[in-house]
Amino acid sequence: QVQLVESGGGLVQPGGSLRLSCAASGFTMNDYYMTWFRQAPGKGLEWVCAIYSTGDNTRCADSVSGRFTISRDVAKNTLYLQMDSLKPEDTAVYYCAKPSINYYSDYLRPWDPAKYDYRGQGTQVTVSS
Repeated sequence: QVQLVESGGGLVQPGGSLRLSCAASGFTMNDYYMTWFRQAPGKGLEWVCAIYSTGDNTRCADSVSGRFTISRDVAKNTLYLQMDSLKPEDTAVYYCAKPSINYYSDYLRPWDPAKYDYRGQGTQVTVSS
């Protein structure tokens, strides 16, 4: 049974940092690309960063590029999102998601929620002074 459990969210001041974790079970991250999404109050789901199944290819949305870093620990089957230089507009619930199929072409377009069959419960990140 696939499970994704996010943690690490919280309240942080602008300019601060947080590291989110997503513990996965029921599958191995070597077999799938993985993605972080977020959803701000009153807004739709927005993709943040993705990492391909090989672990050596990552990409992030322009809104977070240069500030956020996605990584994973295969031994722990855990996905991470290091968030630096946080801004108030980063406030959102952050989710990790697993796609139903590990297509590289889908990884190049990771913003389509329909490509994913599992998502965690989310962790709240609030950036405020």
